[in-house]
Amino acid sequence: MRPRLPVLVLNQNFEPLNVCNVRRALVLLGRDKAETIENGRGYLHSATEIFEIPSVIRLGYLIHRPRPQGRITRRDIFLRDKFTCQYCGNQSKDLTLDHVLPRHRGGTHEWNNVVAACKRCNHKKAGHTPEEARMYLRHDPYQPTYSYFRTFYHHLERNEGWRKFIPAIDGELDFGFA
Repeated sequence: MRPRLPVLVLNQNFEPLNVCNVRRALVLLGRDKAETIENGRGYLHSATEIFEIPSVIRLGYLIHRPRPQGRITRRDIFLRDKFTCQYCGNQSKDLTLDHVLPRHRGGTHEWNNVVAACKRCNHKKAGHTPEEARMYLRHDPYQPTYSYFRTFYHHLERNEGWRKFIPAIDGELDFGFA
């Protein structure tokens, strides 16, 4: 059903804000709170009018909000570590999460304590620290900067025209694991 198609909502300064459905986008357009930047998905017919279905709209006013912080998720850890085991360096889709300082020894589930590891290395390290297991990290874990690409990437496959509005971190599109 067409009213459920996703529509990219841009702030007045063209910064991506969120994704809404066609119905919400048409309400914003009808109340002159937004303008259409891109369409071309066809038309929606009512009893008396025909509406172009928008793909991207821009708000007519600036929304001030703090830059969102990325949540710690499996996918974001794998993206940060470039789908590479941080102990042996093998690239794979079949990775696990490893707590550098194990949780049962006081380690936390935070960006600076979680890395991607292959099953073999994770099993070998077990409940030890890397020093105790004589395994060393290739890169120290860190909290990555927030990227709008991570918020909207699952919509980009079906909405290729959105890419020009969503900045990506270098190399983020080249992983091949999407």
